[in-house]
Amino acid sequence: MKIDKPLILKLEKLARLKLSEADREHLLPELNKMLQMVEKLNEVNTEETNPLRQLLSDPVGPRMDEIKNQVTREEGLKNAPLADGQFFKVPKVIDKDV
Repeated sequence: MKIDKPLILKLEKLARLKLSEADREHLLPELNKMLQMVEKLNEVNTEETNPLRQLLSDPVGPRMDEIKNQVTREEGLKNAPLADGQFFKVPKVIDKDV
């Protein structure tokens, strides 16, 4: 596969980017270099390589949830932009009539 100008224009549209012509010209050889590096991976013999299932040789089991560093309701609401003493108050975002 080779990256050409029409492909860059298509990728630009898909990514919702607006590149200048100079950026496109700079990007073309850079993307082709990256693609060549990735294609080199096809040359590696992986016939006897087992798939990697985990990164650690000694898996860490799930940990127990522990409650730490709790704050009181008053402390939690202290820096709220708007509160009624018991809850955070936020602008209405869902209309019941819809």
